[in-house]
Amino acid sequence: MDNLVSIHDETGEFLLRLEDGRVIDTKGWNGWEWTHGIGLFGMWRYFEQTGDEKALGIIRQWFLDQLPRGTTKNINTVSPFLTLANLYEREPNADWLAQIEEWAEWLMAPDGLPKTEEGGFQHIVYNDENPGEMWDDTLMMSVLPLARFGQLLNRPHYIEEAKRQFLVHIKYLFDTKTGLWFHGWDFNGRHNFAGALWARGNCWITIAIPEIIELLDLPEGDAFRTFLIDTLAAQVKTLASTQAENGLWHTLVIDPTSYLEASATAGFAYGILKGVRMGLLDPAYEAVGLKALQGVIDHINDDGELTQVSFGTAMGDTMQFYKDIALTSMPYGQSLAICALGEALQRR
Repeated sequence: MDNLVSIHDETGEFLLRLEDGRVIDTKGWNGWEWTHGIGLFGMWRYFEQTGDEKALGIIRQWFLDQLPRGTTKNINTVSPFLTLANLYEREPNADWLAQIEEWAEWLMAPDGLPKTEEGGFQHIVYNDENPGEMWDDTLMMSVLPLARFGQLLNRPHYIEEAKRQFLVHIKYLFDTKTGLWFHGWDFNGRHNFAGALWARGNCWITIAIPEIIELLDLPEGDAFRTFLIDTLAAQVKTLASTQAENGLWHTLVIDPTSYLEASATAGFAYGILKGVRMGLLDPAYEAVGLKALQGVIDHINDDGELTQVSFGTAMGDTMQFYKDIALTSMPYGQSLAICALGEALQRR
C-alpha cells in the first residue's frame, strides 16, 4: 500500500494528455482513472478482511480529494464507485450518495453511456469513444459497480442490467476454442480485433465472476450462477495448462513468445483461490492459485513494488502490439497483489 500511493511518473512518459488540455496521471495516486479504481478495490478487500485502519484512511482520503475535483464520465472512471458504494454504506454521506446516484443513472440512461448493438456498454475512455466496441475490462470497471448501485439504491433493474451485461459480453468475447476471453469485440467490423487472448483482460473475468456471484448472493441452482461458473471453469482449465513454471502467465496467455506478466497473474491468483474457497471451482485448482501466488511474491521487491507489470493497454490490432507494451509499476499491480495476498489470508 505504501508503494501504491507513492508511485510517481518521474519522466511524464505515462501521462495521458487529452485534447481539452487536461493531463491525467494514470500512474501516480493523485488522479482519477481505472488504475485508481482498482487500487481502491484491492485496499477495500484488505480492509474488509483485516479492519486495517490505514487502508481505510487511504481510501477515504482519495475520495475526499478527488470527488470535489470531478472528472468526465467513461467506463473506466466509474470503477472507483464500487469502493465508494461500500464506503458509503459504512459511513453515510449525502454528497457521496448524490454522486453515486448521478453516475448510476448515467450508466443506465438512453442519453448517458453510449450503447452498442444488443445494448452492450460501449467501452468509452478519456481519449476515445470506441463506437460499437465492447471490451472485457468493462465488467470489472462499470458492471460490478452497477450491480452494487442496484443493491445500495434498492433498484433491482440496475442489477438485472448488470446481469445482462455479463451475458452479452460472454456472447461476443468468450473464445469457445480455449475458454479464454478476447480483449474486445467490434460490432462495426464484426471481429475480435487481433483476436488477442490478453492476460490482464482475462484476469478481470477471473475476478469479476466470483465477485458478482458473491455480491448478489446467487443461490445454488440459479441459472445465471450456473452459467457463470461454467464460463469460469472453462477459462481456468486453460489457465492451468498455460501457467509458466515460475507461476506467472504470459501477457498473451497462449503465446510463450510474449513476456510473463505479474499483474494478471495476481488477478488470476485472487480469482482462482476465491473461486475454490467459494466452491465454484474444483479444489484441485487451488494448487494453480497458490503457484501463482508464489510467483507474485517472488516479484515483489524490497520497496514493496510488484515488478513485471504491463502498462495500461488499449485495444490492439496486432499481437505484436501487446508484446510491445512497456513494463512499469502501476497502482493496479499493487492492488491486484494486495487482493491475492489478502485472499491467501482467508486460508489460515
